[in-house]
Amino acid sequence: MNTADHSALRSFAGREALLVEQAMRGDLDEALQGCDPLLAEVIDYALFGGGKRIRPLLVILAARLCGAADNNLYGLAAAFEYLHVATLIHDDVIDNAQARRGREAVGRRYGMAVAILAGDWLHARSLYLVGRFAGTEGLAVFCRSTTGMVDGEFLQLRHVADCALTEEDYFAIILRKTALLISSSCEIGAIFAGAAPEERRALADYGSKLGTAFQVIDDLLDYQGDAGNTGKQSGNDFLEGKLTLPLLRALARAEAPERAGITAFFAGDRLDRSSLDRVRQFIERHGGFDSARQTAVQLVAEADATLAPFAGQGEGASLTMLHALAGYVLARNK
Repeated sequence: MNTADHSALRSFAGREALLVEQAMRGDLDEALQGCDPLLAEVIDYALFGGGKRIRPLLVILAARLCGAADNNLYGLAAAFEYLHVATLIHDDVIDNAQARRGREAVGRRYGMAVAILAGDWLHARSLYLVGRFAGTEGLAVFCRSTTGMVDGEFLQLRHVADCALTEEDYFAIILRKTALLISSSCEIGAIFAGAAPEERRALADYGSKLGTAFQVIDDLLDYQGDAGNTGKQSGNDFLEGKLTLPLLRALARAEAPERAGITAFFAGDRLDRSSLDRVRQFIERHGGFDSARQTAVQLVAEADATLAPFAGQGEGASLTMLHALAGYVLARNK
């Protein structure tokens, strides 16, 4: 991603994020009337403490690419931030996480019961907004992604500390946990715009490829990222017993005795930072980081290719931003 593309995307995304936040605040003023003040406080803390707003941005770009110009689009986009934040809150409860986005996780600050309830509220409100702005067709796509995310969590729980996990299992998990929501962001944006079926399919495919690449990069950052940028402690995946693509690639290249040693680390005390360091060195030694990054690069190239039918037609600025967003996924450090 070149400097000009990055600058243009950052400027565009910043402007659109402000409009999405305005839509969220307007919606919350209405939706939280008469509710307990603590609920309003927790929702505000969870929603407005940072975040890249990528999913709302994808809704907006996909809809505009297909000809939408209705300002209700921002209300629809808000639904995707609500659901995304709800999943983060619940993930942090499941993982007993201490921090999110460089500050206390909701459960750490307010207690786990409050966090679960706030996540439930955001999920419910997101369903309402999608039904209101994208109808039953959009709601069906949205619900497929939300139920898929829960299934992905169950798959991941089944394979905690399981060094027999296959790449097929890994991609099944991240498709459900991450890629489905990003794919539905794009597809529901197209539905909102009244797009043709082939346009819907192309944008859904774009989102699926992009979302998968996004998660692969996230898994790389968990081992290689700077906590000052990512806002969370490195090595969380190891601590939680999650086997991700960099490690799977390294395990596939290692001899049996080394694989047995890594298995022992996962079965043992994962709170021991020296074990994490040795796992990180193992991945580096066997090229797992480079191999996983190459896969992310390929996925982004495939995502770009799905946009070919839109070249020379529709809203050119949105197409440019979708291509730039694909490049951003590879370049991000948080």
